[in-house]
Amino acid sequence: MRKTCLLLSLGILLAVSLAPAQTAAAPQAKAPAPKVEPVKGTLFIIGGGDYPESFTKMFIALAERFQSGKIVIFTTANENPQKRGPEAVKEFKAAGAKNAVWVHLTHDQAMVEGHAAVLDDAGGVFFTGGDQIRLTAALLGTPVLAKIMDLYRWGAVIGGNSAGAAIMSEVMITGDDRDKPGGEEAECEKFRTIKAGNIVTVPGFGFITSAVIDQHHIVRKRENRLFSVIGEHPDLLGVAIDENTVIIVDPDQTFEVVGESSVLVLDPGQAKVQVLPTKQISIENMTLHLLTSGMRFSLKDRKVVH
Repeated sequence: MRKTCLLLSLGILLAVSLAPAQTAAAPQAKAPAPKVEPVKGTLFIIGGGDYPESFTKMFIALAERFQSGKIVIFTTANENPQKRGPEAVKEFKAAGAKNAVWVHLTHDQAMVEGHAAVLDDAGGVFFTGGDQIRLTAALLGTPVLAKIMDLYRWGAVIGGNSAGAAIMSEVMITGDDRDKPGGEEAECEKFRTIKAGNIVTVPGFGFITSAVIDQHHIVRKRENRLFSVIGEHPDLLGVAIDENTVIIVDPDQTFEVVGESSVLVLDPGQAKVQVLPTKQISIENMTLHLLTSGMRFSLKDRKVVH
């Protein structure tokens, strides 16, 4: 028995030693990442107020560079879209637009593929002012917004005023703060503090992913809320546009300021940001830019462009 077991063991060893060497399997080549086409469109972001006709003319000129130049105006943010829609069309046509239409859609309507046809051949899309929550509630995740994003990538101009400015960024300021007191003084007492967890933000449309957009920033003294949001999102720039002022964002993510007031840019990229247990925010060495008409700023490089 011992002899038999010994012979079997020797046979196994011999078989192993004579077996051909196993070669390691060649690593499979990774599939190339899908090619992302560069954005060709322009953003036209107005900080609120009764902006001048010159802004409308600039928007029309940008729209006419793409497709037919048709302008589609979304009045979804407005509390009285049936009134605001015809007014907006009249304003654009008076400024020289050859073709301007207005549309107001509910979320259910915007989910219907056929309703995106209103955007066919559009060169520009404009969102009027009002409440930005109405816009995101109606259009986020819909075929209509998907087509607007495609138009932007292909070369259209996408613009908006006030609420239509707020929806441009991926992190959207809603206009509400949790510390606001009730009563008649509520509106005047908004944004009294700079602290984490106070300013309500939700997902916006995401035409801009590197910054948070705010509006009416000097007229309505909204610096506190922008500081609060940037304290919670120190990877983002804060861009606050005042009334009667617009930033025109080129495909390379460089924008020019045009208008009678200014644009505040907060850059916490190299700062030390801390949220204290009290939710107060401390920020050391944050860069601040106050830009006036004619100045240019690169969102990608985080610097003023001369």
